[in-house]
Amino acid sequence: MNKLGYIFFILLITSCVSSKKFNQVSGTLRECEQTAQSLREQNQILKVQNTELQSKIERLLKEVNMLKTNLNEVTKNMENTALSNQKLVLINAELENQLKSLKTGSSVEIANLMEKLQQAQTDLLKREEILRSAQTELENRSQRLQELELALQQKDEAVKQLRQKVMEALVGFNNKGLSIQEKNGKVYVSLDEQLLFKTGQWEVDPKGQQALSNLAEVLGQNPDINVLIEGHTDNVPLRGTGLLKDNWDLSVMRATAVTRILLKNKGIDPKRITSAGRGEFFPLDENNTPDALQKNRRTEIILTPRLDEIFRILENN
Repeated sequence: MNKLGYIFFILLITSCVSSKKFNQVSGTLRECEQTAQSLREQNQILKVQNTELQSKIERLLKEVNMLKTNLNEVTKNMENTALSNQKLVLINAELENQLKSLKTGSSVEIANLMEKLQQAQTDLLKREEILRSAQTELENRSQRLQELELALQQKDEAVKQLRQKVMEALVGFNNKGLSIQEKNGKVYVSLDEQLLFKTGQWEVDPKGQQALSNLAEVLGQNPDINVLIEGHTDNVPLRGTGLLKDNWDLSVMRATAVTRILLKNKGIDPKRITSAGRGEFFPLDENNTPDALQKNRRTEIILTPRLDEIFRILENN
């Protein structure tokens, strides 16, 4: 083979290989774009669900305050009714005394007095019926209030226990980009980028995989906990190259990667988990210093006890 033919043969082989790689990358890009679009839709659904949950919690708190106010009003009404009953008893006694003193009087006077006495007794019976009804209503309201307060206490206690279990499971990762806090009736597990990912990547590092595996053990043993996974980035624009176009894509891919690792634990029902990308739009620190940007690059895992029992009590009211 002469030199010209040899060169032509090499160029032909190189062209075929590059075309194959290009087709593979193009296919992967299309799949990732479809995944990103699906996750954006899930993110929108998540926002709606979160708004509904906050609305239900606010309704719950208003119901507690309203029950307490009603309880105070019923108690005051009972006290007023009791005082009125005492007055009627005294009036009745006075009328009976007058009746005794008028037995020798005219029949007209006696008839008028008897009519007043009968009316007073009728009023007394009505007020006694109102008092019994108020007592029954008070007992019912008190019972519902006690049930509601007990359900709230149980929810708060479940959150505290969950936080303690999570802290024990992740004790080896303290001061390594991990923070755990209880807020608004939920447990927030925040993991810095350095614990999970390399810059601009979404594949979880081995140390991050171990932390998530430990957390998954806790979640698998507590089936009444719902899980929301949020990916957050800083506000430095991500130059679109390959699979990722911007920080939206990166945050979505990271949240999905964390979700997949948690679901390796077969004790976790996928229906309990929601993953979402929040991009750079929910920063912890508004500054643009290196420390602030690093703080904002995080993944938050938000754990929420189910509120089925509390909602049942509210619906029965």
